[in-house]
Amino acid sequence: MNASWTGGAPPEDPPFGPLGWLRVLWRGAALAGVTFAGLAVLLLLRLIERPLFGLHRPVTPFITQFVCRTAFVILGMRYQVRGTPMAERGAVVANHSSWLDIFTLNARKRIYFVSKSEVAGWPVIGWLARATGTVFINRDTREARHQKEVFEARLKAGHKLLFFPEGTSTDGMQVLPFKSTLFAAFFSDALRGFLHVQPVTVIYRAPAGQDPRFYGWWGDMEFGPHLLKVLAARRQGSAEVVYHPPLRVADFESRKALARGCEEAVRGGLPMR
Repeated sequence: MNASWTGGAPPEDPPFGPLGWLRVLWRGAALAGVTFAGLAVLLLLRLIERPLFGLHRPVTPFITQFVCRTAFVILGMRYQVRGTPMAERGAVVANHSSWLDIFTLNARKRIYFVSKSEVAGWPVIGWLARATGTVFINRDTREARHQKEVFEARLKAGHKLLFFPEGTSTDGMQVLPFKSTLFAAFFSDALRGFLHVQPVTVIYRAPAGQDPRFYGWWGDMEFGPHLLKVLAARRQGSAEVVYHPPLRVADFESRKALARGCEEAVRGGLPMR
C-alpha cells in the first residue's frame, strides 16, 4: 500500500536449461489447471452460497485451501506449520515477502486478504482476489468511513481479515516497521471488546545452494521472471508459517501499541541469520 521497499539488489536468477523449461511447462500447466478449475467451482458454488448465507462462506474457502495446498505439491516445496491458528474472532497480520504468501497463508487457515484497490483491476490476480473475498481499500480519505463499515461487517461475520502492516514486500530476511493506520479499525466501539489479532511469521528457506532471498519478491522485480525462476527450480526449498498467540485488542491502549506488539511477535519468529 506504500512505495515498494527497494532494499539491496535482488539476487541473479539462476540459469536453467531444457530440463528447467520442461519443469516450467508442466508445473505451470498443472498450477494453472488447478487454480482455474478451483476458481470455476468456487464461482458456481457462490451462486448458491451468496443468497443463502450472505457474507458467510461455509463452503468456498475450503476450495481455496485445497488449491493452495495443492500448489505446494505441484511446486515440490515443503510446507510446515508451527503454532495454532486462533479460534477467536479477529484479524491476522503477517510479514510480506512474496506473491507466494497468497498460497502460504491460505493453505492452513481460512483468511481473507486486505489489499490495495489497484489489485482488483489486475488481470488474473484481480479476478482471483475478488472471487476469494479479498477486501479492497482505497487510499482516498473520502472513502474512509465506508471502508471502516466494510471492515466491521466482515469482522462481525467472523471473517479473519489478513493485513500486511509493512505496507510492502521485502526479501524475507527481515521485518520492516509496522504501519499502524489499519490497526485503527480494530479500536471501534463495535469491535474492540471481542476482537483479537494474531501475529503470523512467514519464513521461506531457499533451495540448497541458492541465495537465501530466492523466494523474495520486492522493489522493481517483475512477476513473470520471478515466477519462471520458481517453476524451473530443480530443487525447491520450503515455506513455514508460525502462528503466535493472539493479542486481545482491549489489552492495548492504542493502535500504535498494538502495532508494536504484533511487530515484535512477527520479527521474533524469524530465524537467526
